[in-house]
Amino acid sequence: MTEQRVRWGVLATGGIAAAFTAALVDLPDAEVVAVASRTESSAKAFAERFGIERAYGGWDALAHDADVDIVYVATPHSAHRTAAGLCLEAGRNVLVEKAFTLNSREATELVELARARGSFLMEAMWMYCNPLVRRLKALVDDGAIGEVRTVQADFGLAGPFPPAHRLRDPAQGGGALLDLGVYPVSFAHLLLGEPADIKASAVLSPEGADLQTAALFSWDNGALAALHCSIVGGTGTSASVTGSLGRIDIPDGFFHPERFVLHRDGRDPEEFVLDAADGPRNTLRHEASEVMRALRAGETESPLVPLEGTLAVMRTLDAVRERIGVRYPQEG
Repeated sequence: MTEQRVRWGVLATGGIAAAFTAALVDLPDAEVVAVASRTESSAKAFAERFGIERAYGGWDALAHDADVDIVYVATPHSAHRTAAGLCLEAGRNVLVEKAFTLNSREATELVELARARGSFLMEAMWMYCNPLVRRLKALVDDGAIGEVRTVQADFGLAGPFPPAHRLRDPAQGGGALLDLGVYPVSFAHLLLGEPADIKASAVLSPEGADLQTAALFSWDNGALAALHCSIVGGTGTSASVTGSLGRIDIPDGFFHPERFVLHRDGRDPEEFVLDAADGPRNTLRHEASEVMRALRAGETESPLVPLEGTLAVMRTLDAVRERIGVRYPQEG
């Protein structure tokens, strides 16, 4: 890593890999130097699309490329443990898409491996790096709405998705929870931490993936969260945080908001809008910039997306799956 530029490797060539690479290309202090896929043809096509110098038809070569400062792992989450572990073992720093892994056991293994190697590791929870979400978090922490009483959030896609699609394939960690539910769960964690009690119900597909899941979390201080995710119905992706002195509403796209409204008792509503200088609402550049800031500072994890928080979210997702009866083939 030079003082000015961070050299990235991209592991996988799907839609999210393309979106993140496009964000990196737009950052003057980032350089994508290598890409890897299971097939050389896919890697070469991706490299040609984004002007990347090296294309590998296998993960191992990328993991051992000493010119790569950090690898972005964008495989389906069923492969995160293997792909990220390979890179960490080879001495690379790693950014891993969410859901971080299939379960908390795999997540713990990656965190322990990164800490043993002294390498940087972070979950790609771009929501936590979003400027408006950070502003919302600061307002809540500063007591703008008093003590948090309830959190509500939803994320659903209309589909339909065929059984072989990754969103429905249990072998790929399919189902609404890990792919979409991780956002409402992480939003509740951001504001309230790990819940003390978890209740959940789901509708499962014939192959055993959750088509939609509803969860109710509670905390020892009396706070509650009502969360929902779906791959059979498009929801408004809205969120609301209610406190003892007011409320914050995100009308749509809560994980990458364009605006939110603060309601406080005895005051007119206040609207907070995304600054044009921050780029479009769906940009992944804030996440990339935070990773590069941390690397230059010599940090092995980001304070915005701390590893202990990622582990807590994975424990919560495990608990939800236990209650709805979802188990992946790799788990036995």
